[in-house]
Amino acid sequence: MLLRTIIVIHIAAGLTAVTAGATAMLAPKRPGRHPRSGRAYLGALAVLTASAAVVATARPHTAYLLILGALAFASAGYGWRVRRVHHRGWRSRHITGMALSYVAMLTAFYVDNGPRLPLWNLLPPLTFWFLPAAVGLPLLLRALRRHHMPRRSSG
Repeated sequence: MLLRTIIVIHIAAGLTAVTAGATAMLAPKRPGRHPRSGRAYLGALAVLTASAAVVATARPHTAYLLILGALAFASAGYGWRVRRVHHRGWRSRHITGMALSYVAMLTAFYVDNGPRLPLWNLLPPLTFWFLPAAVGLPLLLRALRRHHMPRRSSG
């Protein structure tokens, strides 16, 4: 019964993290929705990682999901920390940390649930490990170019 409750909490935290992360990515990068959604993402990711630790203890065959969760949380923590410190290049590091966190979180979701999802169940299992990165990394590079590359002066 307790494990079932933890899994329900885990699912709710996962849905919150996916929604808050997408909202933060799509929101204008200024005070308001972006930082609010980012904090919600980080909080949901903390709950997700903690609940993954409990589930991995009860079901050791899912320990790889805890590793992906810890990687996602560490990447998001790094992205949050560089935002707070404001060293040179912090924007690129912030975007990279948060984006890699989101990719790791989605990888964990698809590896665990992909075989049971309609249409996704037709894909080879290895696809679930690489598809989030194959989609996420080009988007990350686009975001880095769009938001943080120095502009050339004309003249």
